[in-house]
Amino acid sequence: MAHEGYSMKDAQFWWIVLSLGFASMYIFAAMYGFQPLLPLFKEEFSISVSYASMSMSMTTVGLILGLIILGFFSDRNGRAIYIKLSLIGSTFPFFLMAISDSFVWIVILRFIQGFALAGVPAAALAYISEEVHRQFTSVTTALYISCNSIGGMIGRFVTGYMSEHFSWQLSFYILGFTGIVIFTAILLTLPKSRNFVASQEGFSKDIQGFLFHLKNPKLVVVFGLGVVLQLSFTGMWTFLPFHLIEPPYSLSLDAISYTYFAYGFGVIGAPLAGWLAGLFGLRTVRIAGVLTLSAGLLLTMGSSLALIVTGLCVVCLGFFSAHSLTAASVGKEAAHHKGSASSLYLVSYYVGVTIGSTFLSPLWTMFGWNGLVLFTAILPVVYVAMIRLRRMKMKTA
Repeated sequence: MAHEGYSMKDAQFWWIVLSLGFASMYIFAAMYGFQPLLPLFKEEFSISVSYASMSMSMTTVGLILGLIILGFFSDRNGRAIYIKLSLIGSTFPFFLMAISDSFVWIVILRFIQGFALAGVPAAALAYISEEVHRQFTSVTTALYISCNSIGGMIGRFVTGYMSEHFSWQLSFYILGFTGIVIFTAILLTLPKSRNFVASQEGFSKDIQGFLFHLKNPKLVVVFGLGVVLQLSFTGMWTFLPFHLIEPPYSLSLDAISYTYFAYGFGVIGAPLAGWLAGLFGLRTVRIAGVLTLSAGLLLTMGSSLALIVTGLCVVCLGFFSAHSLTAASVGKEAAHHKGSASSLYLVSYYVGVTIGSTFLSPLWTMFGWNGLVLFTAILPVVYVAMIRLRRMKMKTA
């Protein structure tokens, strides 16, 4: 008989929250720690903005590939093993990048690191859905995603601050050693799976499972929203350093790194959204999160630095509210192959990262900050409006 899952009364529940929380923080710190460094790489290696941004986009390409492959394997071999391998595997590229004098090698190593990073997001949501009591799954997911925002904030701040005062190489060594410490801790604390049932089907069945999810209109809407949310969010943060380093702000990397504390509002947004969804419904609160995200983006068009920072805080509040509820809805909509469903959502999510990192470069070059912000602010609202209209037509048909 399967265990019904851990509740808040169980010590193992909190070990799961802490273990996955720290794993999540590290993964996102490792992934997004490069964003503040893009202007620095542009100058140090004498490369273009779009080439510099490949240190972000190639990581997400590796991550997308890893999500698909490791999602398949986690359905067969368990979740915990890939969470642990992901952590230790993503530390070593930092040490190699720190001694590299070629940006080509940095991009290659970031691709490899992206593949390694995928183990945590590919397995964590499925692990939560299997090992945590259904009553507490949404709360656990929200706490896990809150740690995403903490990790993104810490990673960006550490690399920005250390690069300004010391060197970007030292920030990589710090991230690498931190990963080893977190891996050791999780090796000792993450509870073993009790409800995992290994898939006995071949990989061809997994591909069919992916296609099955893509035939589910409700899941397709969720996947599309993942692309749009992350495209807008990543696009803004990727080009923010280029915007603030130029006149009239002329900020240093050190000063820019402090803007990433806006991610603290993401820590509040995810659990708050989970609580509000219980009162007003998931879709209603998710739409409110999308509108909040867009409003925050528009605020960053202001000429005042204080207004820009305020906008960044609103952006983080809205994004993590919408994202946490979107991620939570995947497990509820997927009847089976939950690991591949979670991976497919994250694939769509990181497709948005890739587009926001590199493919928005022409928009930045042609129209500058205001053009970029207008596009990223309008896109989520248009997407949600189209989905609402489609649902209304289906009801009246």
